[in-house]
Amino acid sequence: MTQRSFVQRRSGEWEELDGLLKRAGRRGVRFLAPEEVERLGQLYRALGSDLAYARDRYDPELVEYLNRTIARAHAYVYAPTAQSGWSRIGHFYGCDFPREVRRSLLPIALCTALTVASAVMSYVVVRSHPDNAYALLPAELIPAQIRKSLHDSNFAIASTDSPLVSAAIITNNVRVSIGAFAGAVTLGVFTIYLIIFNGLMLGGLGALFTNAGFGPDFWATIAPHGVIELTAIQIAGAAGLLIAAGVLVPGRMRRRDAIALNARRAAVLFGGVVSMLIVAGTIEGFISPLRWPIDARLAFGAATAAILYPYFAFTGREHA
Repeated sequence: MTQRSFVQRRSGEWEELDGLLKRAGRRGVRFLAPEEVERLGQLYRALGSDLAYARDRYDPELVEYLNRTIARAHAYVYAPTAQSGWSRIGHFYGCDFPREVRRSLLPIALCTALTVASAVMSYVVVRSHPDNAYALLPAELIPAQIRKSLHDSNFAIASTDSPLVSAAIITNNVRVSIGAFAGAVTLGVFTIYLIIFNGLMLGGLGALFTNAGFGPDFWATIAPHGVIELTAIQIAGAAGLLIAAGVLVPGRMRRRDAIALNARRAAVLFGGVVSMLIVAGTIEGFISPLRWPIDARLAFGAATAAILYPYFAFTGREHA
């Protein structure tokens, strides 16, 4: 295509974009109608394609004109929002995070299924033959003799130590979730391994404490923080699987585009996971060690579930 034909074909949209930019320059983008804002984005993308096509084909003057115009448009298309920092945080937790959890329900369900299946299998195997715990779990995780409940052993801490214990728990949980998230570089293999291992550990230890006569206390001690913590780990695993899916099953997208898109989604999930683990670690350090009856600890765990799951199910739907 000659330069003259190219200019005749495309100049109409360039002039339309120039008019929108002039109006935005006088009064700001927020004074444009919604359809004009959408049109501004469309024309900006089209101009980018025109610039890529014209470069190295046509006169430098035309390329320079397109460069200047796209630079002007970029300042409005990618202008900072008027939201304050608190508004952006509110929008993340009130819209972005729960909506992305719903959108990523399939990989989250896969991680949850792997956790439940491995936990049930480990519980059944160790419950019937306790020595099987050594085949499923590292020896250092298996108590030599269980003479006290989990609440009177692992969680028998002084209230003055709660801040330090809480910080250590949060750090460890975030480390595990980072491992599940970073497992994407192994195409999800390490992510799946961590998810299964977490289930094996939960079921195996539950069976050992049950065999020792401390089963109800074990689950009651896990309940206050466990609902949030276990849910967060499944979401972190799903984030890792999303990135791996961009590599393995990009669909009709280019692989690098699929990876970039899924990485942005995974970043939203992981940002929410870190917050969840901070809450879970705080509960584990300050609430779980309290000398509450078993029923009270179970009720606290049920209350966290009653808050958490409706939050994921319904929050942010009006923004969709």
